[in-house]
Amino acid sequence: MIRNFLRRSGTRGGPGEQIERKASATGPVIAWQGGGRVVWSPRDTASLTRMGFVSNPVGFRCVKMIAEAASAIPLTCQDARRRYDVHPVLDLVNRPNAGQGRAELLEALIGHLLLSGNGYLEAVGDGGLPFELHVLRSDRMSIVPGADGWPVAYEYSVGAKKHRFDMGADVPPICHIRSFHPTDDHYGLSPIQAAAVALDVHNSASHWSKGLLDNAARPSGAIVYRGADGGAGTLSADQYDRLLSEMESHHMGARNAGRPMLLEGGLDWKQMGFSPSDMEFQKTKQDAAREIATAFGVPPMLLGIPGDATYANYQEANRAFYRLTVLPMASRVMATLSNWLSRFAGQAVVLAPDLDQIPALSAEREAQWARIGGADFLTDAEKRSLLGLPPRTEEA
Repeated sequence: MIRNFLRRSGTRGGPGEQIERKASATGPVIAWQGGGRVVWSPRDTASLTRMGFVSNPVGFRCVKMIAEAASAIPLTCQDARRRYDVHPVLDLVNRPNAGQGRAELLEALIGHLLLSGNGYLEAVGDGGLPFELHVLRSDRMSIVPGADGWPVAYEYSVGAKKHRFDMGADVPPICHIRSFHPTDDHYGLSPIQAAAVALDVHNSASHWSKGLLDNAARPSGAIVYRGADGGAGTLSADQYDRLLSEMESHHMGARNAGRPMLLEGGLDWKQMGFSPSDMEFQKTKQDAAREIATAFGVPPMLLGIPGDATYANYQEANRAFYRLTVLPMASRVMATLSNWLSRFAGQAVVLAPDLDQIPALSAEREAQWARIGGADFLTDAEKRSLLGLPPRTEEA
């Protein structure tokens, strides 16, 4: 059974078997540019992660909201004949390894997909259904393309050490999930790359605000020295050093905020900067935050960003968040994972989000059940198909 399934999937069979092989005609052209060498990611994932996730609250919250929501969705497991409450594939996903459960594994996988555009799963086993599944860091993984343009290996690097995963086995040990990238044949495009400019603006605005507070919350200015005759004068080296030292120790930093400045010997303060209102500082920061949220597909209302009037209320924004962002992400990840694990199991099994157990979509599902249930011109089998349910056992 497993051999027949692998033959239909276009993978290797036993000795002497005629195997159907299918490949794109453009594969050799794609492979020509790599020549069997490692294809490096065209971006610095580690820097983007530090800039857009570790150091930016909007990017951090967007990634956490999507990853946590998508990983918490209950799953269904079914084939063409029935839906399973207990199945080896479902058990593996629910308990992927000794250190993680399903939610932790999927949160890490989807988090890497959002931050780098690529997610990698490693299967640990002896040829049958894997014993364990592990998420691998996307910034450490590199693709080695073959003559047909498809990966023949993956290289995982930690410092000076490398481990090579051979993709020539009957079932590949690595599952690579990637986002759409129009100009890259091997790696995906992450939302954080599209929002990179907005992230720079938002981070710069935060640094500017911090610098403003460190400098007694007032714009910078100039200390003007006038000589004995009232004209412009020049400080001696000792006077300049003393003035600079007193400014740093007595008039800079949060603890010195509001301390009056004592100017003597012809010194005068002249304000030269713009106020935050003149620079429209707050509006610029809010616009950048809105652009970041838009790139990730999170309604700004859910992040507490003011000025967003796209949705009438929070409930409507939350429903749109699940319908337009969370469900497409969860469905795509589960579809790829199902196809990969089915090759191990030797039978086609589909893992999918259970739409009937998502509170945010309860009103939509209730209306759909009522609409389909009241359609007298449909048979029970057609109604089950429209609701995403397999045929009844006696109908299969």
